[in-house]
Amino acid sequence: MNLSYKIKKTGSAIMAFVLAFIVGWPGEPSFASDEASQTVRPPAVAGQFYPNDPEELRKMVRTLLRDASGLDIHGTIRGLVSPHAGYIYSGIVTAAGYRQIDPSTRTVILLGPSHRFPLKGPSISSVTAYRTPLGDVSLAQLAFRLRKLPIFESVTEAHKMEHSLEVQLPFLQVMLKAFEIVPILVNSVDPKALAAAIAPYIDNNTLIVASSDLSHYYPYERAVSLDRICTSAITNAEFSRMPLCEACGKQAVMTLMRIAENKNWDAKLIDYKNSGDTAGDKDHVVGYASIAFVDRKKESKKMKESISIQDKKALLRLARSAIEAKLVKDIKVEMPGSSPALEGDRGCFVTLHKYGQLRGCIGTIEPVSSLLECIEKNAQNAAFRDPRFPRLSAEELPEIDIEVSVLSVPEGLRFKDGDDLKRQLRPLVHGVILSHGMHRSTFLPQVWEQLPDKEQFLGHLCLKGGIAATAWHDPATSVEVYQAEVFGEKDFK
Repeated sequence: MNLSYKIKKTGSAIMAFVLAFIVGWPGEPSFASDEASQTVRPPAVAGQFYPNDPEELRKMVRTLLRDASGLDIHGTIRGLVSPHAGYIYSGIVTAAGYRQIDPSTRTVILLGPSHRFPLKGPSISSVTAYRTPLGDVSLAQLAFRLRKLPIFESVTEAHKMEHSLEVQLPFLQVMLKAFEIVPILVNSVDPKALAAAIAPYIDNNTLIVASSDLSHYYPYERAVSLDRICTSAITNAEFSRMPLCEACGKQAVMTLMRIAENKNWDAKLIDYKNSGDTAGDKDHVVGYASIAFVDRKKESKKMKESISIQDKKALLRLARSAIEAKLVKDIKVEMPGSSPALEGDRGCFVTLHKYGQLRGCIGTIEPVSSLLECIEKNAQNAAFRDPRFPRLSAEELPEIDIEVSVLSVPEGLRFKDGDDLKRQLRPLVHGVILSHGMHRSTFLPQVWEQLPDKEQFLGHLCLKGGIAATAWHDPATSVEVYQAEVFGEKDFK
């Protein structure tokens, strides 16, 4: 998204720029110098996509890294899908990934699209370093080695004004003490062939970054639906669905996906937002995702802390007090004491029953906030924002029973046909998420109690999402499963 970072320009600054264009800044290569003698690529979008002043830039990057949220990754990140718009738009999503990279990283392979210059093959510039306001970043020896392979070409012109790789560098410069880069631009390349060329040179000190924004200039809701197709296809390694993915760096992303397939890495969505969430209007938005690729063999074996009886009671009290705080004056939300099991990021649902009948149920599937935040927010949503029911009244509150479902992270299911899908589903164990095109719906594991037949369960789940009742037979339909730890106030009466 080529939107400028706002900067003030004075007459003297413009005159200085003109002089610099003619004679060059002191200590920097002149723009008018011969390409062959230019060994450092100067920044092309400093002052536009991010601040030109070093201190301002460093402060901005550190603030974004501090404020970023999203999924916490357990294990070493080997690859990232990272956006490349102006920092005021996508920086908070970019930071969600970079804040978790291994500080011992020594080589970063940057893959990104060439927006302005058509390329036949992947291109590595003939320069020896990239410059940002934070200093120079040298090209690794691997860059010169790869450039000699037949698959690569060296089109320095394509790199001169391209922002997709440049905007990644300040985050890397703040996070890493010493590193080198392999900057690769791609347009029309076979991702499998490029992955095969790169994969043999990847070691434990290497990070691969695929630079890409997602859909461009759709209305907010439409963009979210389109981008969900893309993030689902990436995280589930569904290459057959990638043609449906709208991303300017699709070739770069698919190359990373092929490397992940070769290296046995898992993809996990860290964060997703679009420009309507950050600094733009909601009429014409651009989507951004941060997606981590983690080595399955290296991934941390530490499981989520189990929820003790004491913690379960505390969560139920939290849910009730969160509702009471909205209904009764001077009532404050009763936050539980510190507990590792409650502070980690988890998905959750809060369900309300009145005399055994459903009175509200809303939740968050992905682990995007702490369990405490998830319970507080969704207790209030279930009571006051479930569109199927009127707002809960203070008079009803004593008649309400509260149930909490704490979710595991959803995992994609690959299936050949409807029969294969039915074989893999486990009633009363699996919660199911079904996505088809723009539509998505979920049933918690408890729903199996009302719909124990798998075909009925899947058919009703399709209808709930506005999908044809038989769509679950189609392998193009995305199916994810999760498990839930379910407990309610009735369990402790």
